[in-house]
Amino acid sequence: MKIAISIPDSLFEKTERYTAERGLARSQVVAEALTEYLAKRDDESITAKLNEVYGSESSELDPALRIAQFASVDDEAW
Repeated sequence: MKIAISIPDSLFEKTERYTAERGLARSQVVAEALTEYLAKRDDESITAKLNEVYGSESSELDPALRIAQFASVDDEAW
C-alpha cells in the first residue's frame, strides 16, 4: 500500500543516506522501523497490563514455600 507522510527534512536526508549506503529500499527501511516501533509499544502495553494485574498483589513467597525453598539449598559457600 502506498501512503504519503510528512517528516522533517533532516530525517528524510538521514534515511536517504542510510538506504543509499546499504543498498536498501526506502520503503523497506520505513516498514522495518514501523514494525519495530509498534512491537515495542505492544511490549509496553503488555507490561502495563501485567503491572495492573500484579500491582495490587504481594510478590512475597508463601511462608511454607519459602521454608521449603530454603531447606532445599545446601550450606555450600558461593
